Amino acid sequence: MFHILVVEDNANTRKLMEAVLTQHGYQPILAADGVEALEVLDRKHVDLIVLDIMMPRMDGYEFTRTLRESGCDLPILMVTAKEKPADKHKGFMIGTDDYMVKPVDEEEMILRIAALLRRSRIVNEHRLTVGNTVLDYDALSVKNSAGERTLPKKEFMLLFKLLSYPGKIFTRRQLMDEIWDMDSDTDERTVDVHINRLRDHFRGSDDFEIVTVRGLGYKAVKKD
Repeated sequence: MFHILVVEDNANTRKLMEAVLTQHGYQPILAADGVEALEVLDRKHVDLIVLDIMMPRMDGYEFTRTLRESGCDLPILMVTAKEKPADKHKGFMIGTDDYMVKPVDEEEMILRIAALLRRSRIVNEHRLTVGNTVLDYDALSVKNSAGERTLPKKEFMLLFKLLSYPGKIFTRRQLMDEIWDMDSDTDERTVDVHINRLRDHFRGSDDFEIVTVRGLGYKAVKKD
């Protein structure tokens, strides 16, 4: 069972998140602010953190910065009423892994938590295998029956992201926010360019293909 630390100063919201997480098979651990959350982390095993931003004593930004500066790489999902692009940008820049704006759709939150837990496991293993294709996270390399090639970092991260969640549709904006660090000088057409390069590299793959979902984005599909 995964242990999810919920850091939220509103008691009613904490109880609601506790109920939702329990219903979906997770073990919630509750904290009212960043200071209490740090104390919890010293005592208990935690797999992922759901984190509010506006809290007394230590807010979500300071808490995240403290964790990342100490070398802690636990997945963090920020859940906050702050919805300005600058707030989201700040959250990603200091080290959050995902970001949701209140009021939160409970089903979407559970899906994001599952995705973050899966990605964390894959990254910790530093290797992703799809059929006979092996992606090496450290070397940025892809090995298959045709041989081995090293990809530019953005192309590798894009392929790694899509293959980590086969069948899941990602919008261009979602891919931009994560892989390009919300760089305002880069537009969504950059994603299309990188997708086309990946298709050129792996056009003959027996293991997967990258599919365009018209009007939505892209997904990776495993071949039988």
